[in-house]
Amino acid sequence: MRRKATEADLWAIPEERRRHELVAGELVEKAAPSGEHGSVQAGVVGLLRGPFQRRGGAGGPGGWWLATEVDVRLDAGAIVRPDVAGWRRASCPARPTGLPVVQRPDWVCEVVSPSNANHDTVTKLRVYHAARVEHYWLVDPRDATLTVMRWSEAGYVTRLRAERGEVVRAEPFEAIEIAVGTLFGDDPAEGTD
Repeated sequence: MRRKATEADLWAIPEERRRHELVAGELVEKAAPSGEHGSVQAGVVGLLRGPFQRRGGAGGPGGWWLATEVDVRLDAGAIVRPDVAGWRRASCPARPTGLPVVQRPDWVCEVVSPSNANHDTVTKLRVYHAARVEHYWLVDPRDATLTVMRWSEAGYVTRLRAERGEVVRAEPFEAIEIAVGTLFGDDPAEGTD
């Protein structure tokens, strides 16, 4: 029987090679990001940062701290590195800092990697649920879809599933319209943000 990995094992990996998460006592290496993955991740950040990463005004409601690829310690004994994470300023007045960040995010977004899809769609979904992360988005470049889920006691409830060509309001960022295709590099449609 293999021994369970610990947080010390994670931090023992040299920083330049540390692309790992500690989940259920196992060190899981994140997939190397493809061009599609990086582009989608940038699309999510580009869409949300302007209207939400501030106190409000100047074109958006504000109220969030947003970060990419930061290590986060969760109550479930896991250290994860979400592609994008967000903290409501109402519950986290100061910008989350440290390594790892110890404040639980209110929202996480994972860009599904073909080589590691089950990790995002099954394993991490369970870890985020156990830690009571309120909102979980899966953005999947394979079929150009956005899945928006909200925490409930029994498990995440899918609140929205949308594909390229649709314009949606996706919680917790329903204050703006999202042209789903823009997450995948499409030019915004006339009249949308």
